[in-house]
Amino acid sequence: MAVKLKEVPDEEYLSMGSLACAACPEVLAFRHALKVLGPNTIVINATGCLAVVMQMAVPKVPHFHVLFENQAAMMSGIDDGLKAMGKREGVNLLVVAGDGGTADIGLSALSGAIERNQDLIYVCFDNESYMNTGGQRSGTTSFGARTSTTPIGKVIQGEDRLPRLRKNMVEIVAAHGTPYVASTSAGYPLDFMERVQKAAAVRGPSYIHCHCPCPTGWGIETKDMIKVSQLAVKTRAVVLYEIENGERRLTRRVSKKKMPVLEYLKLQSRYRHMKEDSPALAQLQQAIDDGFETLMATMS
Repeated sequence: MAVKLKEVPDEEYLSMGSLACAACPEVLAFRHALKVLGPNTIVINATGCLAVVMQMAVPKVPHFHVLFENQAAMMSGIDDGLKAMGKREGVNLLVVAGDGGTADIGLSALSGAIERNQDLIYVCFDNESYMNTGGQRSGTTSFGARTSTTPIGKVIQGEDRLPRLRKNMVEIVAAHGTPYVASTSAGYPLDFMERVQKAAAVRGPSYIHCHCPCPTGWGIETKDMIKVSQLAVKTRAVVLYEIENGERRLTRRVSKKKMPVLEYLKLQSRYRHMKEDSPALAQLQQAIDDGFETLMATMS
């Protein structure tokens, strides 16, 4: 059922204060996830931005900071241990990780946990780079973006391997036969919370991919963070949808009047080099259009 603003719990399960960058949407989304899941939750947190944040903004539930590569494996052990003790019922097992720890370093552990049908909720907060260690390119870095390992110069023009946009983790996880998978955005918190609510009701693995722009790594003014998050969706660079038992459904309709992706890019300094008449911009727009049409053809 839809999550309504007046129904969002007042209780906070994330302590006051944070070491996060100002206006970081990742912290907001994590806070919202905990509001949905409540006090009977155990959190495994992979190395990344949230690991730093939690040094002050400590969750008021049991939580463990683990390595990049083993978060899903660690939660698998907790899942099996609680079952063996007869204490599994009513406990939400939440894994949180960034794109580096999900699409790259931790992918094998995630794949194995799904294959074993572990009962867990996995949320990837995707800021399209290894932001905690200096903003290096990750498997979800979008085409043309400047990162510390894909700089802008005479030879290299950002992440410029065409026609790659980002590693599509939603479809990769769905290909495992995962019961519930969703694409979400920190810019649409009620939609995100509804996806978390649905994931919690699933017996077995569920996966939520949450798009989270980064104020420092992307070069966005703090006042524009939610606007940029929403522009990613409005320009179809990110599509909000869910896959439930193999059935695909849009969770937020996209306007028939297409908004050019430049409206999304121009608020980010990581795309300052991509001009309106740039061939790369035209290629990126075409790739987004093609990807959207391909996805729409699969919708129920």
